[in-house]
This record gives sequence, C-alpha cells and structure tokens, in this order.
Amino acid sequence: MTHTETGNYGWNKDMQIPLVKKLKDDLKKAMLGKNDPVRDAIRLVMGEYPSLTVPITLDSGKKTTRVKKPEEITDDDLLGIIRKLVKSEKTVLEIKQQDSSDYLEILESYLPKMATREEIADWIKENIDFSGFKNSMQAMGTIMKHFGKLADGNQVKQILQDLGK
Repeated sequence: MTHTETGNYGWNKDMQIPLVKKLKDDLKKAMLGKNDPVRDAIRLVMGEYPSLTVPITLDSGKKTTRVKKPEEITDDDLLGIIRKLVKSEKTVLEIKQQDSSDYLEILESYLPKMATREEIADWIKENIDFSGFKNSMQAMGTIMKHFGKLADGNQVKQILQDLGK
C-alpha cells in the first residue's frame, strides 16, 4: 500500500475528534474516493459495534445487556475492537507466513503509536531499581502499568531478559 492511500486516514488522540466520528468520516471519504481496502476495513470495525454492550436491569429485576448507542461508544471501546482485529489479522498473516497486509496497516493507523524498544528500555533504566526485586521479571508489572496498552508484553519480557544478562 502506498503512503498516499493511507495518508489521510487514521486517528490519534491529538486530533480532538472522537474515534467513532473519525471512522464515520473516513468511511464516507473512502466510499467517495472508491478506496475499497479502507472502506472494507472500517466496515469490519463498525460491524463489531453490536459487541459493545452496557448492563441493564429490566422492570422484572432480571439483569441483561443492551447494545451501546453511538453516542455512548468511547474511544477505548473502539481501540479494544481494533486491537482485537489487529491480533486476529496478525495470527492469519503468521499462518500465511506474511509480514503485513493492507488491512493490517489500515487498522494500525487508528491505534495509538506503540512504545519502541528503545523507549521502553530507557524508561526501565531510569525508573526501575532492580535491587528491590528477587529477579528482573518481577518488574514486569510495574513497567506494564506505566506503559499500559502502548507496550507489547512479550517485548517488555524480552528487554528484561536482555537486561538481566
């Protein structure tokens, strides 16, 4: 996929626009521009909306759920859906023995930028005192708490193993 094809698509928190609105706008733009890969990827994300539910209690006292209304859908809800689709696509690509796909690149353009190996390693060196842990792996929880979903747990584990040598 060329850079110009995905250049106008994607999202980040600095845009000051909810992700749900950006997806709608990008879908419209992709349809008008006849950009089928982007259109199809966004439609797959939107197809997951019914999985977003909120718990409710009926008049009878029975507990159930209902689908979230569009105005109730948060950026975190959508980022969770996109992460799930990215994970699924990576599994498919692994089976096909491919590195990437247009679909994966489009989905990833809507996710926050992941922390790089260097950023994680630098943060660990500046903030973690390994003398307080029996082994370096015990620092994993602290590190993951700091980076949240912006760091891959397997990558953090590998960095800790490398530092422990």
